[in-house]
Amino acid sequence: MAISLRPFTPDDFDRLIGWVNGAGVEFLVQWAGTEFEYPLDRAQLETFYAESQSPGAKHLSYAAVDDATGDVVGHVELARIDRRNRSASVARLLVGDAAQRGKGIGAQIVTALLDIAFGELELHRLDLYVIDFNLAAIRLYESLGFKTEGHFVSARRVGEKYWNVYAMALLEDTWRERSAG
Repeated sequence: MAISLRPFTPDDFDRLIGWVNGAGVEFLVQWAGTEFEYPLDRAQLETFYAESQSPGAKHLSYAAVDDATGDVVGHVELARIDRRNRSASVARLLVGDAAQRGKGIGAQIVTALLDIAFGELELHRLDLYVIDFNLAAIRLYESLGFKTEGHFVSARRVGEKYWNVYAMALLEDTWRERSAG
């Protein structure tokens, strides 16, 4: 399966709501941190989407599309875009169908996002935050060149529990070297 990214639109809201709400509140926290409240709904996405449409938006959301079928298979975002410092965060990566996870789709989605971030937007640095027990995601990010920069203990509250979070980053020079090789 080959994947490309296109801008996330209101036509994608219901699909994303179904993916996220169907997996429960803990999944929402893993996927969105504290940006959204459970259950995810159109009103939250409409506000978030409107913010992404303004000039100099601080986040850009994408739908991941299977090139062969045209089906939307996932979601990803560039968040906290800082054009002055040429940095942003990879956020809200999701392969929608749980049965399709672990098959390399997430890597294709992130690779396409890196091409946009470092190629089109000419960013210098990308970071991300990942729950420390999400080993599949950590391996994915490491395989693409991300390095762990920090470990935040009890950084996310979920009900009465606290989760630890890793901060990871990738610089454009590393990406360019890996892309050229």
